[in-house]
Amino acid sequence: MSGIKLSNPATVPDTEPLQLTVHAMPRADVASDDAKRRTALGRARMLLVLLVCASPVVASYLTFYVLRPEGRSNYATLIDPSRAAPAGLALADLDGRSINVASLKGQWLLVVVGRGACDKDCEQRLFLQRQLREMTGRERERIDKLWLVTDDAPISPALRAALAATPAVQVLRVPGSELSQWLAPAPGESLESHLYVVDPMGQWMMRAPPHADPSKLKRDIERLLRASASWDRAGR
Repeated sequence: MSGIKLSNPATVPDTEPLQLTVHAMPRADVASDDAKRRTALGRARMLLVLLVCASPVVASYLTFYVLRPEGRSNYATLIDPSRAAPAGLALADLDGRSINVASLKGQWLLVVVGRGACDKDCEQRLFLQRQLREMTGRERERIDKLWLVTDDAPISPALRAALAATPAVQVLRVPGSELSQWLAPAPGESLESHLYVVDPMGQWMMRAPPHADPSKLKRDIERLLRASASWDRAGR
């Protein structure tokens, strides 16, 4: 019987040693830096949103106050900086009901100041107030008329009826001492001598001269309305 040759078993390759990778835990200071970066990014995005929202208002005021074309002058006096109405201003309607000063916001206001016993000059300013609003044409719906009465004197029935005619004048009583914390006359003049312009944010920002020329004052008001056209809308 022929011999049988047995082949050597296949050589088994040596087994590679098992390698383990150990990942280091994140350092506390690195995690803290990441959190700070995320917080800063969030704040930056919020600030950007606020700037976008406020830019029309800022742009309109810059246009009117700062970037005015050379040679252009205002007839009325600009109040710079403008003055916000005091939050606690004691306003009341003719029936004695308290009125929140915040309710005046939302419209441009043409403001007349006077006593309840309205004299001839007072009536002339109320007529100027009405005239100016109508002269602005289709923009008049962005303007309200306000008469601030500084005493407790009764208002004549005839005048009350005239003021109630559409579009009505809002008549509110306010102590003169408190009103002087918001509005102020020109040197040598009384608080009642002027017509005052208040913007929709409740900021007093213009004062007409005594016995103002309606056509000249109209041009100033039209500039204000154009400058605020991108953010101010008709109605409160």
